[in-house]
Amino acid sequence: MSSDADITTTTIVIGDDHPLVQAALRDALGRAMPEAAVIECLDLDAVMAAVAARPDGVDLVLLDLNMPGTHGFAGLFLMLAHHPTVPVAILSALQDADTIRRALAYGASGYIPKSLSMAAMADAIRAILAGDVWAPPLSALDTPEADEAEAARRFASLSPQQLRILTMIVDGKLNKQIAGDLNVSEQTVKVHVSSILRKLNVVSRTQAAVVAGRLAVDGDGLRP
Repeated sequence: MSSDADITTTTIVIGDDHPLVQAALRDALGRAMPEAAVIECLDLDAVMAAVAARPDGVDLVLLDLNMPGTHGFAGLFLMLAHHPTVPVAILSALQDADTIRRALAYGASGYIPKSLSMAAMADAIRAILAGDVWAPPLSALDTPEADEAEAARRFASLSPQQLRILTMIVDGKLNKQIAGDLNVSEQTVKVHVSSILRKLNVVSRTQAAVVAGRLAVDGDGLRP
């Protein structure tokens, strides 16, 4: 005889600031995976908090590339830096081969275009939960080039705090402003900036911002 204790709940965190997308996914998952617990978040901070509250209990994060609190692939890197064992799949309106290839090279467990039918999305999510890396069958999805892999390695070497500081540098904020936003000393910010420059193999904040453009996708706010 089975009991409620025998039922395994799959927990999925959705990070997307479009209510209609949230509602559609919730409905699709409710039909395809009635055992799933869906946590809806409208910005990156809410996603991070939801996963932090359940460090061993989140099976998948679906993350939009363009939502409050994240710039392009920065959100993906932050998630992987904070929670390296939690699978993160990109959920995006963008579906060009270059963006998909970069997402997978940067560590995403899958890439789900919003243009898919709800049934196809549910199938993709099930595949990722089963351990597969799912992406649309695009012929242009080749093995990442060496420079792409090197960019991924450099960004992955940044700590979560350094990634946040880097996005603020791209936004044009000064060390004093960054210190105020993060509630740390200006000297602490200076130490982080020096480390960021070293890890990215650049010598100035401007060069760091240019390199950080590799995190951006079309239409995103991260730009040098």
